[in-house]
Amino acid sequence: MTHRPASGSTLALTPGQASLWPGAGANTEPTRLPASRITRRPVFATDTALLRAGDGYFDWLDHVWPAAGCAHPIRLLGEMATVDTRTGEITRTVPTTTMPDGVIYKACGNRRATVCPSCADTYRRDAFQLIRAGLAGGKTVPATVATHPAVFATFTAPSFGAVHTRHVRRHTCTDRVRCTCRPAPCHARRDTSTCSHGQPAACFARHDSGDVRLGQPLCLDCYDHAAHVVWNNHAAELWRRTKQDITRHLNRLARRRGLPSVRVSHGKVAEFQARGAVHFHALLRLDGIDPDDPAAVVPPPAGLTAADLDDAVRAAARLTCATDPHPERPGGWRIAWGEQLDVRIIGASGQSVSDAMVAGYLAKYATKSTETAGHTSRRLHATNLGLYARPDGTHTERLVWAAWTLGEHPGFDSLRRWAHMLGFGGHFLTKARHYSVTFAALRAARILYRRTQDTGPDHSAERLERQGDLDGQATVVLGRLAYVGTGWRTTGDALLANTAADQARRRQQAGHEELTHQQFVDQLAELAAA
Repeated sequence: MTHRPASGSTLALTPGQASLWPGAGANTEPTRLPASRITRRPVFATDTALLRAGDGYFDWLDHVWPAAGCAHPIRLLGEMATVDTRTGEITRTVPTTTMPDGVIYKACGNRRATVCPSCADTYRRDAFQLIRAGLAGGKTVPATVATHPAVFATFTAPSFGAVHTRHVRRHTCTDRVRCTCRPAPCHARRDTSTCSHGQPAACFARHDSGDVRLGQPLCLDCYDHAAHVVWNNHAAELWRRTKQDITRHLNRLARRRGLPSVRVSHGKVAEFQARGAVHFHALLRLDGIDPDDPAAVVPPPAGLTAADLDDAVRAAARLTCATDPHPERPGGWRIAWGEQLDVRIIGASGQSVSDAMVAGYLAKYATKSTETAGHTSRRLHATNLGLYARPDGTHTERLVWAAWTLGEHPGFDSLRRWAHMLGFGGHFLTKARHYSVTFAALRAARILYRRTQDTGPDHSAERLERQGDLDGQATVVLGRLAYVGTGWRTTGDALLANTAADQARRRQQAGHEELTHQQFVDQLAELAAA
C-alpha cells in the first residue's frame, strides 16, 4: 500500500476559488491573486510559497507548527483568554485576528494513514506508548505490571467462501513485511472441477505478497457476502462476550484453587484482512483485585499463571452466538470465531514476544482501515451509493451492497450506517479501563509540554507521566473559537508547512538512530571489557 507523502500538497481534491465565507470548501486558493506590490504583475498559485517565505515566514511557521504536516488542518476564528485558576480572573485576551492569517490552525487528528500521514503517525506513537505502558509500566502505570502473566492472541473471522491466499508453511525471512519465502499453492486440488457457477474450484498459483488477487473469492457468486458483513457488524459483541468468558473461566479456576478473584485487562486492535473481514489482535494481562482499592493495579495471586490464561483464551474462542432474525435469514446468522487462533505467551521461552514487539505491532495496525481490502470512502448515502456498491460488481462492491440492503430492516440499521466500513462499526483500538493510560492523558501531557517548554518550570519525564490532565496549573487558556474552514489556505502554505514538519521528523529520526547506535557500541564495549 502506498502512502501520500507528508510534504505534498494538502488542498482539496477539487480545485476552485476560495470561499468568501466560513464553511466547508474554504480550503482552496483563488486561481488569480491580487497584483504583487514588488513585481506589479498578477500573482498566481505557483508564487504563493515565495510570497509566504518572504513575508513573516518564521512567525507564521511558529504559529502553524502544532498543525504543520497535517493534510487537512482545521482553521478556527475567535479569541483565546488566559484565566487565573485561583481567582477566576481573565488576565489576558488575544483575538485570532492579530495572529498570522487571522486564524488558529489545529491538526485534524485523523488516525488513518491514507487520510493524513502526519496525524496518523502521532496516533501511532501514542498507541505504542499506551500499549507498552500496560506491559512494562510507566505513564502512571506501576512497573509491577511487567511481572503479570500476559498473552498476545489473534482472533480471526470464519470462512465465508474460498479466497485467494498466500500461505507460507515455514518462514525463513527476517522481515515478514517484505517476505520473499516460497508460498504453497493457493488452493491445490487433485481434480480440476468447477463450482455450480462454472468457476474453477482450484488455484495452483503461488501468489506474491503484492498480488492483486489476494483476498478475492475464487467465485464471487459462491461467496456469502451477507454473512460476511453481518459478522463484521457483530464482531465487537462477540469480542465482548469472549472477554467476559475468559474472566469467568479464570475466576472459576481461582475459586477451585482457593484463590481470590482476578480480572483480565486488555488492549485490542482491529485489522481488516485482504478479503475485507475483521480480525482482532488482543493483548490480555492478568491482574489481581485489591478489595480496599478496586481501581488499583496489583499482581494476581501466585496460583494462576500465563498457561492458565492461555487455556482460558482458547476455551473462550469456541464461544458462539446468534443474531436476531432477519427476512433474509429467519433463524439469524451464527456468529463465531474462525478456526485460526494464535495465542502467544509474552515473556515465555521459545515462542516469546517482547513488549516492544507487541506494542509496535498493534500500533502499526491501529492506523489502517478498509484500504487493505481495496475500498476507501466516506459515509455512504443514497446519492453516492452507486459509486461504491453493485449487486453484481467486485468483491468489495458486493460487500457494501449487502450491508446497505440488509441494513434497511429494523434491528440491522447499523449495517447501513457502517456500509462504508463493510459493516464494522467498532473502534479500531480499545482497552480496558485498568489496562493503561488514556489517549486524552497523553494529549494533555503533550499540550502541557508545548506550553511550558520555553517558560518551563519543570517538564521532566516524571512530571509528564504524572500529569494526566491540565488541572493544577496557575493559569489555563480557554478558547472561544468558531470553525472557519478545513485545509491550508494555499498550495504554497501546504508545501512550506509540510516540508518544515518533514525536516523536523527526519532530524528526530536521525537522533533516535544515533542513540540506538551509541547504545549498541556501549554494549559491545561492556562485552569486550567482561
